[in-house]
Amino acid sequence: MSFPRQYARTQRFTLGAPRAFTVAPDGSRIVFLRSRGGTDRANLLWVRDLGGPGGPGPDGDGERVVADPAELLGGADERLSSEERARRERSREGSAGVVGYATDSAVETAAFALSGRLFTADLRTAAVRELPTPAPVVDPRPSPDGRRVAYVADGALRVADRDGGSDRAVAEPEETRGGGRTAWGLAEFAAAEEMDRSRGFWWSPDGTRMLAARVDDSPVRRWWIADPANPESEPAEVAYPAAGTDNAEVTLHLLDIGDGGEAGEGGRTEVAWDRVRYPYLARVHWSAAGPPLLLVQSRDQRSHLYLTVDTATGRTAPLHADEDPAWLELFAGVPVWTPDGRLVRIADEGGARVLVVGDRPLTSAALHVRAVLDVGDEDVLFSASAGPDAPGDSPVGEIAVYRAWFRGSGDQGGWERVSPEGAAHIASAVRGGDTVVLSTAALDRPGARAEALRLPETGKGAPASLAVIASHAETPVLTARPRLLRAGARRIPAAVLLPTGYRDGEGVLPVLMDPYGGPHGQRVVAAHNAHLTSQWFADQGFAVVVADGRGTPGNSPAWEKAVAGDLAGTTLDDQVEALHALAESHPLDLSRVGIRGWSYGGYLAALAVLRRPDVFHAAVAGAPVTDWRLYDTHYTERYLGLPRERPEVYAANSLVTDEGLSAPDGPHRPLMIVHGLADDNVVAAHTLRLSSALLAAGRMHEVLPLSGVTHMTPQERVAENLLLLQVAFLKRSLGVA
Repeated sequence: MSFPRQYARTQRFTLGAPRAFTVAPDGSRIVFLRSRGGTDRANLLWVRDLGGPGGPGPDGDGERVVADPAELLGGADERLSSEERARRERSREGSAGVVGYATDSAVETAAFALSGRLFTADLRTAAVRELPTPAPVVDPRPSPDGRRVAYVADGALRVADRDGGSDRAVAEPEETRGGGRTAWGLAEFAAAEEMDRSRGFWWSPDGTRMLAARVDDSPVRRWWIADPANPESEPAEVAYPAAGTDNAEVTLHLLDIGDGGEAGEGGRTEVAWDRVRYPYLARVHWSAAGPPLLLVQSRDQRSHLYLTVDTATGRTAPLHADEDPAWLELFAGVPVWTPDGRLVRIADEGGARVLVVGDRPLTSAALHVRAVLDVGDEDVLFSASAGPDAPGDSPVGEIAVYRAWFRGSGDQGGWERVSPEGAAHIASAVRGGDTVVLSTAALDRPGARAEALRLPETGKGAPASLAVIASHAETPVLTARPRLLRAGARRIPAAVLLPTGYRDGEGVLPVLMDPYGGPHGQRVVAAHNAHLTSQWFADQGFAVVVADGRGTPGNSPAWEKAVAGDLAGTTLDDQVEALHALAESHPLDLSRVGIRGWSYGGYLAALAVLRRPDVFHAAVAGAPVTDWRLYDTHYTERYLGLPRERPEVYAANSLVTDEGLSAPDGPHRPLMIVHGLADDNVVAAHTLRLSSALLAAGRMHEVLPLSGVTHMTPQERVAENLLLLQVAFLKRSLGVA
């Protein structure tokens, strides 16, 4: 089988790999999702029994299926509501079957939606029950005690008993003045797409109350996404908050559920904070360790406010505030309480990104903290890469798992590494009790390895292996051989890939730059599968260069924030610097340089041939952002501010303006623009406006519209043929045999 075909059929080799782990608090079992094979899109819900301290349970490897979509649906095809389709697009979810689940605090009951229907599962007995619902279900979640399940249906937040009884709406949508309806319990577009907040309701620890978001998107400008290939179909209406326009109005409410599942007296209390100053609800945390905890943001994202909520009155009190002249990032896993009531957060302090518990930093500039993975009784489990004070020979692209102590045996400070030392890798972890599921991908092997480990007390040896969670993902038909290094005076993280079998001295090669190159998109990582597509392009006769310039994550706060007000100039300059620096030690033919990319990478590819035709000779731009006034508020305004206040900044960073199309005198380089017409993230108007501007300027280019394709391009044939079309265009444009 060819690589493009395998790459498409396996959804980038993700199908069949275990994911979405949950570990029981006593460490006795692990819950996860996995399909049966490397080309099977339908995920099943599985449990791996560890059998307590002694190891696996009595049924051999201890692994069993809890929920099989084929059985539960009787072989019928899945049918998704518009809300569920939107959720999957925001989370870039391309698989099928059980794509998500939630459990009670004991990890004994799970709830999940399948084809819009609501199911609960007893994770001990594998008994599955369908609960009747009045409309297709989104995001079901058991109460902490497992007695009830909350879910969203047709804009209403509902609660049902686990046995299916007493199903009722606890908050229902209302008509708005503009003729629309509010929705309860769902994340608005900006939160789901840009804030990494996919949830809209949160149970209280005792299961008698909830915090729920009420979303009124009537102020948001409406866009219409048509399907030109099917003109008889009505366009899809999308509430899209473009830069400088109104966002949805999001409020938060305390809902009394009561012991019987019915709304109690008073029913609903609005949570009050200064929403004019801090309109973005970025994070919500509610645990037994303290009152509900909120993180709210100013619109310019230069101010964060951590708030506690009085559950009797709905009033909030400030706990901590952060300010930054550029912007403040949001991080996974924080804010959260420690069991003894200390605030855990990640902060940019002293030029480093550090882990802070209470008022005390637990890490130094030797680490660049990425996310909090779990908070234990004495320690915090977190992921980090090398920080600005790390040794110069630190592995490029590595993300490791660590733990740091905030009391007890580790109270003297410091941290220790949990993921293995030695070979560079990227890793993450999920914990329950002293059992951790460590997922590790490395350069020297395909895919990822998921292993259950028992963590020792600090300083008491290495973790003990309990079980390996098998992966059914396919093995790629080619082997990626990236060389990871730092390039140029700025020490830009880069990967260089040469054709398989290439030997030193065989001559220079045409170059293909293959970046993402922008915020939140790290491409230079110490993982084999991340470089497979680049290796395939290299095997077509190119020297492929992947460079993570300023603006990309994983180095330092200053590195990320260097793009403030200047996405175009900063990110493009670093691609040029990396290219020229690497040409001094690698067989790069600088007279034949192509560039390809998708999304921000597509923007960067088009930018390269338009502004630096002296360096770049051909480009493939996939789903590019060409006019930043058409992209969403939360992302765009973070870097460029408000369009009405900084029109010159938007003009300088967009491609459809005179500034965007300006370049030194020189040739017009070949440019192929590819765009899915159903894309509701980077809408096709970006490509159409760029094409019109290029025609007006007399610049030749090609446009490849993809009918029915969204930003993800999950369709197998489309994904396969896109690779083949790109390489054919690049070979033709660069004169590669």
